[in-house]
Amino acid sequence: MPLPRLIPCLDVAHGRVVKGVSFVGLRDVGDPVELAAFYSDGGADELVFLDIAATPDDASTMTSVVAKVADVLEIPFTVGGGVRSVDDASRIIESGADRVSLNSAALADPSLITAIADRFGSQAVVVAIDAGDGVVHSHGGRVATTIEIVPWAVEAAARGAGEILLTSIRRDGQRTGFDLELTVSVRSAISIPVIASGGAGSAQHVADALRVADAALIASIVHENPAGLAGLRREIESLGIRLRPMKERV
Repeated sequence: MPLPRLIPCLDVAHGRVVKGVSFVGLRDVGDPVELAAFYSDGGADELVFLDIAATPDDASTMTSVVAKVADVLEIPFTVGGGVRSVDDASRIIESGADRVSLNSAALADPSLITAIADRFGSQAVVVAIDAGDGVVHSHGGRVATTIEIVPWAVEAAARGAGEILLTSIRRDGQRTGFDLELTVSVRSAISIPVIASGGAGSAQHVADALRVADAALIASIVHENPAGLAGLRREIESLGIRLRPMKERV
């Protein structure tokens, strides 16, 4: 079984990395290119870039920023936000991303998952699930749907998704730990990898998530001290989690 992955997430709005609590109260935390370089050099296994303004503002993902971030990375790179078509996915991948992440557009038209997977392969398709109160939310967590979380994860996998990025809206930015019950319920229902997201506040929280998921997304815990990522890796490994050696990350 592959070793678990540690994945910093850059939530980007209008060209700057931002962070909030439960998807609101956003504050500026840095430049995406500078932070990406820190994480690439500091021990991240992958990087996720989410343009959180693209879907709510009905805008396109900033491919110019994507290209600049890709230039400083030596690790796989996933981009989400504003991906509404195969052409959008193509534009992002051509800008340097390895994968695209789908959320609102896939909920509106699930066939988009299959169309992008057919074009670029399942490994290039991540379906992001923003989960709250038992249902999936769209538009950056702002709009609750009637779609239940686990059945949607199962459908996304069946339609060709290569991974699920599962975020607990309630835990997001709280630093109180991941929603392990939610993560286990989704992971046990599907055969593709699940990335746990929302709630990392300590190495212990991340270690707990990596015992039940294939990867953990981290943001607040590292954005305030990007150079501390290497130390976080050491702490996680001291708790019994074997991470990928840095030489094997690419």
